[in-house]
Amino acid sequence: MAQREFDVKGMTCSHCELSVQEEIAEIAGVTAVDADHTTGKVKVEGDGYTCEDIEAAVKEAGYSLA
Repeated sequence: MAQREFDVKGMTCSHCELSVQEEIAEIAGVTAVDADHTTGKVKVEGDGYTCEDIEAAVKEAGYSLA
C-alpha cells in the first residue's frame, strides 16, 4: 500500500482538515487520509487512485492543490 503526500492551499483550521479528509476518503482505493492545516499537507494511503482523483476531491472540499 502506497502513501503519498499532497500540498493543499487554503486550509486554515481543523474544520478545513475534516472537509478535505472526508472528500478524499470517498475515493475508491483510499484507505487512510490525514490532513494537517498547520503544514498544508495531506497524507493519503491506498492504491488505485490518481492525482486527478485527489485534485477533484480537494476542489470539491473548496481548496486546491499547491
